[in-house]
Amino acid sequence: MDITDEKRFEKHKVSLPDVDLHGRVQPQAIDFEEALLGAMMLEQNATGLVIDKLKVEMFYREAHQHIFAAIREVFESGNPVDLLSVTAQLRKKKKLDIIGGAYYLALLTNKVVSSANIEYYARIISEKYIQRELISVSTKTIHDAFEDSKDVLALLDEAESGLFGIAEQNFSRSGSDMVQLVRNFVKELNEARTKGAEVRGVPSGFTDLDRVTSGWQKSNLIILAARPGMGKTAFVLSMARNMVVDRKLPVAFFSLEMSAADLIMRLVSAEVKISQEKLKEAKLTDEEMAQLITGVQPLVEAPLIIDDTPGLNVFDLRAKCRRLKQQFDIKCVIIDYLQLMSGTKETKGNREQEISTISRSLKTLAKELEIPVIALSQLNRSVETRSTTSKRPQLSDLRESGAIEQDADMVLFIYRPEYYKITTFDDGESAVGKAEIIIAKHRNGGLDDVRMRFVATQAKFCNESDAIAIAAPDNSYTLPSRINTTEDLMDTPY
Repeated sequence: MDITDEKRFEKHKVSLPDVDLHGRVQPQAIDFEEALLGAMMLEQNATGLVIDKLKVEMFYREAHQHIFAAIREVFESGNPVDLLSVTAQLRKKKKLDIIGGAYYLALLTNKVVSSANIEYYARIISEKYIQRELISVSTKTIHDAFEDSKDVLALLDEAESGLFGIAEQNFSRSGSDMVQLVRNFVKELNEARTKGAEVRGVPSGFTDLDRVTSGWQKSNLIILAARPGMGKTAFVLSMARNMVVDRKLPVAFFSLEMSAADLIMRLVSAEVKISQEKLKEAKLTDEEMAQLITGVQPLVEAPLIIDDTPGLNVFDLRAKCRRLKQQFDIKCVIIDYLQLMSGTKETKGNREQEISTISRSLKTLAKELEIPVIALSQLNRSVETRSTTSKRPQLSDLRESGAIEQDADMVLFIYRPEYYKITTFDDGESAVGKAEIIIAKHRNGGLDDVRMRFVATQAKFCNESDAIAIAAPDNSYTLPSRINTTEDLMDTPY
């Protein structure tokens, strides 16, 4: 290198690290950054080991960020990564002078002792970056808390969201560029094809419904709506049972209407096929008691988490779901029901705006956790005023806000003609002991009507082809109302 390169390097050399008000230096690992970048330019294999584990912003020095970006661009183009190719890429991007010229790149390669520890270097760099991110989020939280101008629940949600985001971005998710997205899609599709699976999402356990939906898809908000008495809770309980008992998929069930004890009674009734009336009155014969003790075992071991906190607001819900995702890796969230939730202080007094905020928050939650969120919803009374021959619900019947329809990826209705003393469906088929699940909106698929059996005495739904009704879920952990409690309340009954 000539003297010009050395002068250019000195001119653009990064200044001393920033310090905080107490004179403390930001967490950093400059030596590791230099050694890693040098190793990547010296050994092609070294680049492949760490290129997907680091992001540009993880490097503390701006010059190192530009160099890593250039290395990644060369690597993704399929060209060999070395001193010459990286220099050319930086020159092409007009960043060579900014980083200190070719002279600085050569200095980096001279700092390499061995590339054998490059993965360790990458871990140290990412750890320092996470520390800086934590400082940033915490500093903002402290500043906002002192300001005293923001709603405390909103402040709590922002703080928790920021911390959760750091964990998700650095430990769970990789970059969402098109290359990775397409590869993931093709991989999942091929796995499903190889296994012969018809359901790519979270299965409901209802054969005909899964055929239409291919299961509940990641990041989707599914609204299940019906008039009171149609069996909304019974439907999602039956579905939750199928998920946690048959598939062993962890599910979070937030019940704002019924207590956890009532839900458990329903689940037990459906599982052991003993009517709820008998269970309420505790009038069981010895044979029935033996049947219950034996039949309830699948529920004891199932990963169903029930939270019956009354008046749950969107901030509490999102915080709890984040924790459950981290603790149990929940695959689905069920909320019974949407209109019983509360929004923010800013939306108090305007119910339509409040419902809009809630539905938008549920959609955001589904995307953030990458799981389906199923929310129950009430329909308005206009259904009751329709003709006596059919009272099929429609999208305009959704109660209180058009935002629910807008935010939802799917909208389903439950229609039981028998409830209105109508004995047949519109096509003349008998409606006795049956229900129709109407798929009224399906953003990524077709619309259809799915019929299934409804067993009123056990309050459960099952496939129309099933001669014997299906049952409910297992080992239910009932979380207490306090948001910061992590202990499970329910012990196994044995």
